[in-house]
Amino acid sequence: MIPTREEWISALNERHGEALQNKLTSTAAAVCGLGGLGSNIAIHLARAGIGKLILVDFDRVDITNLHRQQYKVSQIGRYKTEALAENLCEISPYITLETHTERITKQNAINLLQGADIICEAFDDAEAKSMLTDIVLSEMPEKYLVAASGIAGLNSANTIRTRRITSHFYLCGDEISDVNDEPLLISSRVALCAAHQAHTVLRIIAEKFEV
Repeated sequence: MIPTREEWISALNERHGEALQNKLTSTAAAVCGLGGLGSNIAIHLARAGIGKLILVDFDRVDITNLHRQQYKVSQIGRYKTEALAENLCEISPYITLETHTERITKQNAINLLQGADIICEAFDDAEAKSMLTDIVLSEMPEKYLVAASGIAGLNSANTIRTRRITSHFYLCGDEISDVNDEPLLISSRVALCAAHQAHTVLRIIAEKFEV
C-alpha cells in the first residue's frame, strides 16, 4: 500500500529533521546523463526526498548498462528517461519529475536546465562534460554545478573525493582515471562517485559547504 503524502513527509522529517526536509522538498536538481553516475545520483536524491528532479538523456537502456546502472532487465530497449522515472516513482511516490529525452547541446542547455537549482554533470564523454561545465559556469553562474572526473578502473575507493573548485562548482572523483585509458567501469566505484555527487547536492541544500 502506498503511504499518503502526509505519512511520507512525516517519515522523512523523522530521519532528516523538518527544517532540512523542507529545504530538500523545495529544491530542484537536474541530472544530466542517466548512466552509471546519473541513475545512481537520481536514486540517492529521490530517497532523500528531494522535491523535483530534471532528468536529461537521449539514450536507451542496453544490456551492457545493467552491471552498473539503476535499470532492470525488463527495461532493456526503453528510453532511460522513461525507465528511470518509473523506478524513481516506486521509490519516492510524491517526487516531481521532468524528463527530457534529448541530447544536451550548447543550443538547448539553458532552456533544459533553467528550472534547476543544482545541476549534476554525469556524462561519460569528455567533450560533453566540458561543454556543459562551460555553459553552466559562464551562462548560469547563479546555479550550483556538481561534476565528475575519474571513476574508471579498480583503484582504491579511497581515491574518490569531492573538491570545491569555486563557490558554485564542485568536482567529484579521483580526477585521474579516464574511461578511454582504463576501460573497466565497475559498479561499486561508479556508485561511489555518484554517492559523492548526491551527497554534495544534499550538503549544498543544507548550506554545509566544502572549504
